[in-house]
Amino acid sequence: QVQLVNSGGGLVQAGDSLRLSCAASGRTFSTYSMGWFRQAPGKEREFAAAISGSGRSTDYADSVKGRFTISRDNAKNTVYLQMNNLKPEDTAVYFCAAARSMSVRPTEYDSWAQGTQVTVSS
Repeated sequence: QVQLVNSGGGLVQAGDSLRLSCAASGRTFSTYSMGWFRQAPGKEREFAAAISGSGRSTDYADSVKGRFTISRDNAKNTVYLQMNNLKPEDTAVYFCAAARSMSVRPTEYDSWAQGTQVTVSS
């Protein structure tokens, strides 16, 4: 397992951008696929984006496709989620997580960071 630490959340207005970062410990970061999930109050945790260990493959939920970009820098052991044109419905606690292969299912992920709050006002 890897230890993960989120950063970069905050309060923004609709249409603004925000970048989340997730730093990982350990020397095997590039062997893990990484995912971003989010959970709004009263709702289940949902998939947002995922990226393969090499960074060559990505996947997005339909709700964020075209607005969010997941990327990673394996030299820095960090994965990012660039969020553009944010909407009030993007308001949630965001989590990064590590898995052995890309998946949209939270149960496939072994390690999780603490959540970071993203609030988008209208």
